[in-house]
Order: sequence, then structure tokens, then C-alpha cells
Amino acid sequence: MALVVQKYGGTSVASVDRIRKVADRIILARQTHQRLVVVLSAMGNTTNKLKELAEQIAEKPADREWDMLASTGEQVSIALLAMALRQKGCEAVSLTGWQAGITTQAKHTDARIQSVDPSPIHKHLDDGKVVIVAGYQGITEQGEITTLGRGGSDTSAVALAAALQAELCEILTDVDGVYTADPRLVPAAQKFSWISTEQMLLLSRMGAAVLHARCVEHARKHQVPLVVRSSFSTEEGTRVGGEPSTGSDRPRLALAHREELGGYRVAIAGESPLSTWELLPVLRRLPHANSWKKNEEGCLYTHVHPSALKNVLRVVHTALGLDEKIIQTKAVTP
Repeated sequence: MALVVQKYGGTSVASVDRIRKVADRIILARQTHQRLVVVLSAMGNTTNKLKELAEQIAEKPADREWDMLASTGEQVSIALLAMALRQKGCEAVSLTGWQAGITTQAKHTDARIQSVDPSPIHKHLDDGKVVIVAGYQGITEQGEITTLGRGGSDTSAVALAAALQAELCEILTDVDGVYTADPRLVPAAQKFSWISTEQMLLLSRMGAAVLHARCVEHARKHQVPLVVRSSFSTEEGTRVGGEPSTGSDRPRLALAHREELGGYRVAIAGESPLSTWELLPVLRRLPHANSWKKNEEGCLYTHVHPSALKNVLRVVHTALGLDEKIIQTKAVTP
């Protein structure tokens, strides 16, 4: 029977009402995927609230105690979802990261997963239950609770999918896929139906928040099929890695940005590092950001003032031809 791992982000489980809706979605998914493992983040801004509490006690909390505190956020959301599923007649069980067999290196606040023992999860799956796992956390060989740092729940989901040899790992979030730029800032941004793991990894490293780089690295290493889609709609998402849909046009370039040095770094990531060289003559004619450089990974980037970010993103997006409804697979020419 097909086994699928689904991960729901904090906005997807930010309230009791949203948790109930996630439960409905899981019940619907079970009609297709009879063996289902669900990974959750903490509810909404729970982690920020926990941080505020900690800082009221200590200006700089000890890393060990922070992990002890921060790991409770996910335990709330997994327990509530298990309750919601059981209320709807669906057998479910919630597991912390360590109960799910996730062992990490001995590094607090930013640990890496060392191994996953899938046997505890398989036992519950064999009993016909939906297994709900707390993301973002694990345990060391010495029994210390650890957290995985930024994007940790996505990494938890991919690691579990690899260990369980899942057919698919779905990352369900508040966006409906991966775009050629942040659609909140660039309305003309186009959604990828498929993106290579290499290009997604570049975008993540350059600041695209939809997937954390560590998660993508794990998916590439273990060849885990990934799909990014919205938890608030039934729209098709973006498939990351594997083979592209035959005959479908797709963008070969995309923009990412991240806050840096009192401003923002805007970067262009292409399918091939060489494909960005020919863009320099176009970019250097654009206003606001004409000092483009190339990093060691082949991405072109520039720094912009915060007030210019939105305009620069839109101008560059248009200049690269990414606003077209049908994006040709050939490289953009100056």
C-alpha cells in the first residue's frame, strides 16, 4: 500500500478551526493513500511566544533549556490533531520526534538528523492509524532533546519520508507552490509546475522561504519525491525533482531575496549556472540595481535598499521575460 508523508506548517494549524480542517483533509487523503504519516509545526506564532517567555526569565537562555521549551510547541499541535481525527472517527496517534525514532547529533538549537528508526511508525501504521509526528525535534544518543533550527519541520518530514521509503512527501503550507518570484511582491510571478532539485536548492540558499535549503539537500541526497502545495486549497502544487512533465513549458530562471546588511540581496537562480552569464547586459541597464555580481554557485545577485525591493523585483522579473503566461524553455537572451 502506498505510503505518503504530509507536512503542515504553522499557519495551517494556527487555530482549532484550522486543525479541524487539516483533519478533514487528512481523512480525504486517506481515501487515496491508506498509509499516512503527518508532520506538524507548532501552531501559528507559538515558537515566538515561547521565545518571549524565555527572554522574560533569561536574556540569553541556555541552548539546552531552549530546546526543552521550544519542543513543546509541536507537541501541542500533534496532540490536538490526533484528538480532532479521533473525534471524526479516524484512528490516529501522536508521536514526539524521539518517539518516532529521530536521532540527531549532539548540538542544541540547530541539530542535524543522524538517523531515523522507522519501526515505531510502522507499528502504528500496521494497526491502521494515521501517525502524527512532531516536526523540528529529535533526541541525541545521550537522551538529550534537540531542535533542528530554521525549516526543521520540513527536514523532519523529508527524513521520515526517506526512512519510510514513502511514495511522496507533500509540504503543505500557506502558498500553493514555488514561483518565479515572491507572488506577494510580484503579482505577475508564475508558478512552477516542476522545478529541478538543483534550482530549488539554489533558490532556497538565496532566500526563497518556501523550502529550507537543508530540507532540499536531504531530499536530493535520498531521492525523496517532493511536492509543495497549499493546505488551504486543492490546487496542484509544484513538484520538486524527479522528471518534469513531458511537453510542458517551464521557467528556467527565478528570483529570490533575503534581508542582508541593512537592505536586501536579490538573486537570480537558473537551471544551469552558465545560463545566467548572458543576462548581465540586460541587468546592468536596469534602474536601482545595476551592480550585479556572480557568486560561487553561479547565481547573479545585487544589493538593494528596502524601499526599492518591490520595484527591483518587478522590473527584473519583467526584464527576464518571466511575466509571460507561457514561458518558453529557451534561455532569455539580452
